[in-house]
Amino acid sequence: MTKPFNPDDGDGGDDRIVDEPLTEALSRRYLAYALSTITSRALPDVRDGLKPVHRRLLYAMRQLRLDPQTTAKKCARVVGDVIGKYHPHGDTAVYDALVRLAQDFAQRYPLVDGQGNFGNIDGDNAAAMRYTECRMTDAAALLLDGIDEDAVDFRATYDGEEEEPVVLPAGFPNLLANGSAGIAVGMATSIPPHNVGELVAACQILLDKPEATTTELMQVVGGPDFPTGGVIVEPAASLLETYETGRGGVRVRALWTEEPLPRGGYRIIVTEIPYQVKKADLIEQLADLIETKKAPLLGDVRDESAEDVRIVIEPKSRNIEAEVLMESLFKLSALESRFSVNMNVLDAKGSPGVMGLKPALKAFLDHRREVIVRRARFRLGKIEARLHILDGMLIAYLNLDEVIRIVRYEDEPKAKLIAAFALSELQAEAILNTRLRQLARLEEMEIRREHAELSEERDGLNAMLASDKLQWRLVGEGLKEVLKVLGPATAVGKRRSVFADAPQIDAASAIEAMIPREAITVILSERGWIRAAKGKVEDPSELKFKEGDKLAFLVAAETTDKLMIFASDGRFFTLPCDKLPSARGHGEPVRLMLDLDDKVSFVDVFPHKPGRKRFIASKDGYGFILPEDEAVALRRAGKQVLNGVALISLEMAGDRVAVVGDNGKILIFGADELPEMPRGKGVKLQSYREGGLRDALVFNAEAGAAWIDSAGRTRVWAEWSEWSGRRAAAGRLAPKGFPASKRFRPK
Repeated sequence: MTKPFNPDDGDGGDDRIVDEPLTEALSRRYLAYALSTITSRALPDVRDGLKPVHRRLLYAMRQLRLDPQTTAKKCARVVGDVIGKYHPHGDTAVYDALVRLAQDFAQRYPLVDGQGNFGNIDGDNAAAMRYTECRMTDAAALLLDGIDEDAVDFRATYDGEEEEPVVLPAGFPNLLANGSAGIAVGMATSIPPHNVGELVAACQILLDKPEATTTELMQVVGGPDFPTGGVIVEPAASLLETYETGRGGVRVRALWTEEPLPRGGYRIIVTEIPYQVKKADLIEQLADLIETKKAPLLGDVRDESAEDVRIVIEPKSRNIEAEVLMESLFKLSALESRFSVNMNVLDAKGSPGVMGLKPALKAFLDHRREVIVRRARFRLGKIEARLHILDGMLIAYLNLDEVIRIVRYEDEPKAKLIAAFALSELQAEAILNTRLRQLARLEEMEIRREHAELSEERDGLNAMLASDKLQWRLVGEGLKEVLKVLGPATAVGKRRSVFADAPQIDAASAIEAMIPREAITVILSERGWIRAAKGKVEDPSELKFKEGDKLAFLVAAETTDKLMIFASDGRFFTLPCDKLPSARGHGEPVRLMLDLDDKVSFVDVFPHKPGRKRFIASKDGYGFILPEDEAVALRRAGKQVLNGVALISLEMAGDRVAVVGDNGKILIFGADELPEMPRGKGVKLQSYREGGLRDALVFNAEAGAAWIDSAGRTRVWAEWSEWSGRRAAAGRLAPKGFPASKRFRPK
């Protein structure tokens, strides 16, 4: 048996083996990994809006003196310093983070000024780090302002040889200004970028009125401000809920204009695309829509972009309205995208949590107040030290002859000065370090002037440190200074995204209007091969099928119809009739068009008619009335409507329902006993000791009931009322002459 590890046993050698259950070992280690990912990699800090890798990049650039006014250096130098001193991870990951900080289409306020190829909006990668250079931007300088004045705490780096800041002083609310995205273990964050001018205005509201609501803040913060611009079409009520809860989404569309052409034509010019959409992928997607004929209104698309985005979209016909064309493309392509919002951040204590707009701004303001207080205390210490030196220098000036004598003739002048004039060691050291020519210029008025100025500054700092009101006032004044660099009057500070309401245009109807209306016959075989023949099929016996296959459904429709397919698993599927394959061959397998299992059979096939209702039922004898509009499915997976094995699908064109079971008993009841539902199991139709439902019939009491025999002849059922009863009853045996198949019509 392996000896358990005991730390008191000394070195231990090969005996350092711990016996513990695998589940406990895995859970403890996985928890440590999860916590490390959450707190040290994926989630930003609410105070400076940065993840550790971004914070380390900026601090390393600060240490390399890559300020906005200095000459840029190779990115490889910066990455080397980061991974060597602060961030023990791969150089590729660190360089990718640096590149993103420099991309003006990814960062609303870039923190790195990149020189060279840093990628583009098409999705092309940046050049290697040995070819590119970088330095900080003015926005990054604002984040680091005061870091050398004890504004924030520092901690030891991973190897203990250096120190790194826990958080940056953050001169502006970078978390919301630049946004953030990351995936941790069990949680993620997705924060859109915003306009600094609007964020500063919201902060000023909170400084003046701490109890202000999110609604009041949103009077100045309208919503996100994406670096790529675009049109935000999210309703105001939805945005308010998103900023209240910290969770939600923002719909953003491409910005487009209509450019007239000769002879009444036009083309559409897209100048801004949604945030995080790669332009090259968007062009490819639009071209694919043309090739697959999924966008019948779209004629052509071209990319004429240079430095600015310029995508040219041409309609299929000049008769198509531009708004209708764009609405159809918004639904089919990434010209409209939804940015998910999940404001999951680390608070000042390092705990993750979702914050709304107001808590995030308050956390930033609290941080700024702490930074100002710490910088004031640091400055106060410097002033006190300087005043102490000035007091000693003044004594030296007033007793200059004696000071010179002591320095010239005494063996230990420092100790003698301290004893003679009651000086401190610092004051004596300062006097001894003063050059002779400086003593000649040492004037009493100059010393007293500096002493008075520093004393006044000290009193002001002490008053500020004793007053919360003055501290908050300084926070507000600091934010006003930010506007000089990043405000709306600057080139980088102008709002880029605009707000608009999405027009209410029925693009689907417009697309259908472009389809020529022609009569067709839909042919579906038992094995699931589907095709559409033009006009009416006069003789179904002439239709040809693959060997072993035969006709299952023959449906008259039009090219503008939607074909509804009801499967035995209770799902409805929808196919546009104009997209069905031609009847020249055997057609195509419908299972390739739909997510349909081979074991699932077809119950019913019919063209959709808006407003119509159907009676559907399962083999177990349960059913209900279904509004047909509820069954229209826009997905390949269809729409689950009936719970159970589907058996019956009939148009609800009557006031009576007749059901027959496997036991041969028939029950007729009023259609008003059936509930109308969009989906579900339904209600019990008939009681059975064994077996289930075999067939059903819907008819009008005035017209009477009938069945069709095996020869195809219609038999009138005059005495049908004798089989009437309440729903869920057992019913009576079928009348004499009823088909042996126990069906109202042949299958």
